[in-house]
Amino acid sequence: MDNHLFLFGGGPPFTMNMAELFANKTSHPEGPISILFVERDGWEDYMPVYTGELEKLGISEFYYLPLPATPIEQVIDCLSKSAGIMIGGGDTNLYADYIVETDISNVIKDRYEQGIPVAGFSAGALISPKLCVISPKDNVQNEFQHRRGLGLISDVLIAVHFSQWNEEHHLRNAASHFSDHEYYGIDENTCAYFLNGNLEAMEGEGVYRLENEMIKKIN
Repeated sequence: MDNHLFLFGGGPPFTMNMAELFANKTSHPEGPISILFVERDGWEDYMPVYTGELEKLGISEFYYLPLPATPIEQVIDCLSKSAGIMIGGGDTNLYADYIVETDISNVIKDRYEQGIPVAGFSAGALISPKLCVISPKDNVQNEFQHRRGLGLISDVLIAVHFSQWNEEHHLRNAASHFSDHEYYGIDENTCAYFLNGNLEAMEGEGVYRLENEMIKKIN
């Protein structure tokens, strides 16, 4: 069973071609798409930004799962019925607290390993690998942080908002702490698609790789 992971360097919406690929990899019309996100004021008005490109492709059913307001048992039930999973953006540590450090993580990984596509936007992308590295620009302590991720891919570290936040130093710092990984920076409005744990395709403004101490844009 192939595994499909879509990592976005910023918030939604989907880029056009990646929305089509995600839709094609879902078990649609067998189930809705689950959207996991940390709750904030006005979230209902923001959901069309997540769903818009998929709705254009005929997907019309979604589970909206704000955290921590939605009981974990309900989240798990919805995920188990879902044709695809989306994880939103925001405070990365909160996403790790509410998803990675709960039983929700096991269900996401199980569904992913069953071939259900997973898309992560910004914070959702950062928590997707086995190791989540968090930029000083992304936490109130203003320090480099790392913690356990979902483990959907191994031996890969990513930085998001790469060009927009000037995150070259952060990516190099992550590499200095953790060797024997692949290191990628993903711009906003950009998706890196991983098939079975390997970078397969990209769409958007830019994906960058740190290799042999050089950061190069991948064409």
